[in-house]
Amino acid sequence: MNTLKAEKRSRDIKAKKLRREGYVTGNIFGRDMEESVMIKMDKSEVDRVLKTSGKGSRINLEVEGTPYNVLIKDIDYNPMKRQINEIDFQALVSNEKIHSVATVIPMNHEKIADGVFQLLLEEVAFKALPDALVEKVEFDAGHMKAGDAVKVKDLSIWADPNVEVLTDLETVVAVVSEVHNRAAEDEAAEETEEA
Repeated sequence: MNTLKAEKRSRDIKAKKLRREGYVTGNIFGRDMEESVMIKMDKSEVDRVLKTSGKGSRINLEVEGTPYNVLIKDIDYNPMKRQINEIDFQALVSNEKIHSVATVIPMNHEKIADGVFQLLLEEVAFKALPDALVEKVEFDAGHMKAGDAVKVKDLSIWADPNVEVLTDLETVVAVVSEVHNRAAEDEAAEETEEA
């Protein structure tokens, strides 16, 4: 499990100022905490952790020597500046089910020869105890052909008895559409007629 170091931050210092100084701001909240803890993290450390962890990932957060077992609840990304502004963390309680999301990852979709693959759902929402959290759900799309669809109920997460899927089981995750390329077919037919 990834570990990220952080420092408590004062309410007196504006988040914009900290971002200019190379920090990412954040908050830790949880049922067993009296109040949320405002933190700042070194941008390079955040980038390192987010290479392998994302929204819905469980990590160790160390705040000035105090360890927290947390879930990355939300990441506020600024696409204009290409930087992460803020991250919210939920402190986990071993016997408390929490809401989270698992990233949907299609495998082998580049092997589909018959049609165009489209991923329509990027995350599946669920509830689970901390030990049963799921970060990503992979499915093999290599066997799909035009007209095929994968729904949430077809994913492995739905069969996990420790996870309560909140996304509608009939929601379409991915489809393969037929290729509509009439112009190329008409040209080929004309060339055959002329020959």
